[in-house]
Amino acid sequence: MIDLARRLPPSAFGVVDGQLAVEGVAIAHIAAEVGTPFYLYSAKRLRENWRTLADAVAPLGVAVHYAMKANANRAVVAVLAREGAGADIVSGGELTRALDAGIPANRIVFSGVGKTDAEIARALDVGIRQINAESFEELARIDALAGARGVVAEVALRVNPDVDAGTHAKITTGKRDNKFGIDADRLARLDNELKVLANVRLVGLAVHIGSQILSTAPFAAAYRRMADLTRELRARGHALTRLDLGGGFGIPYRAEAGLAAADLAETIRTTVGDLGVELAIEPGRSIVGDAGVLVSRVAFVKDGGDIRFLVLDAAMNDLMRPAMYDSHHDVVPVRMPAPGAERIDYDVVGPICESSDTFARRRSLPILAAGDLVVLATAGAYGATMAGTYNARALVPEVIVDAGRFAVTRRRIEVEEQLSWETVPDWL
Repeated sequence: MIDLARRLPPSAFGVVDGQLAVEGVAIAHIAAEVGTPFYLYSAKRLRENWRTLADAVAPLGVAVHYAMKANANRAVVAVLAREGAGADIVSGGELTRALDAGIPANRIVFSGVGKTDAEIARALDVGIRQINAESFEELARIDALAGARGVVAEVALRVNPDVDAGTHAKITTGKRDNKFGIDADRLARLDNELKVLANVRLVGLAVHIGSQILSTAPFAAAYRRMADLTRELRARGHALTRLDLGGGFGIPYRAEAGLAAADLAETIRTTVGDLGVELAIEPGRSIVGDAGVLVSRVAFVKDGGDIRFLVLDAAMNDLMRPAMYDSHHDVVPVRMPAPGAERIDYDVVGPICESSDTFARRRSLPILAAGDLVVLATAGAYGATMAGTYNARALVPEVIVDAGRFAVTRRRIEVEEQLSWETVPDWL
């Protein structure tokens, strides 16, 4: 199993009677009950990942706000809420989900470049901890909405530090040509901007430079820049008391090393630990990524001459990351092969009418046949939360296992139910 499943953490995933299991529950048993494809999460692994990071930064007094965009499933967020998690949200919908899961409003931070007036208003109404404003234009909108409610909004400015995260271009957010944050060189405008904003209190700065970052070097560069800016703004009379360091902490998908929590904590300590501010981080992928898999069944094997296609019943609408980012996910048979079993190369694909509906190319696997189960590993982050119904496919369900029990946390939504979401005009 170790050879096949390097990205399945052994504390949560193992083998029972020759079959892959999660927390002792056979995945084949869950598949027989739920049908395929489906997402499967380990509550035990969620807690392990949370505690590893939270414990590492606790001596520094760092608050940890879970980035809801990675996986907003109610059960997943509820597990983390019970661990004491705050939330980092980027939409009004995520605000609703965070509150529903038990995360208090005063532990919620609202990020995002395109907040609507309605979303800002609700955030003010429920009393979240802070809004991370991404532009001077947004500051003015927050001020007007807060004034209409007779409140003062606590705001941090998200700064774009122009730091290259060294990650995929589509998940880089801290370069000057990215849409996120206020250019650090434009903060000279801040003094005049704040003079006319009576309903905004600037409490700090925020930064987020990208996702799936595996080295501390980009974080160190960004954090040092934020420390310098904090000192500069304090010298100009701004009483900054908070610094939101964002997230983006990478995990292994291939043979690479993940970002160690202890190394991150040390980077925080050496760059911003002496500022005397309240610190926060916003992990997402590092908490849920390896706690989830996508379980699928082989529909058939197609002999394409030079290529053998392993056609799954899961598709790109269920897991978008390979199509969007060329991302890697280990493909692991649920039934463990015999020692020394023959292996062949497959292109692992889905049934959607797109060439991009491909999960892996030339992947060496044991011989598989129609009906066999496989899992796509490390799929807990940006998997189900990005899933859709393209090609009029069912919306993929989600299942959680906790101490030998499993439950469906989002049922499969078939096309017949999806039709009820729509109406046909009476003139047609």
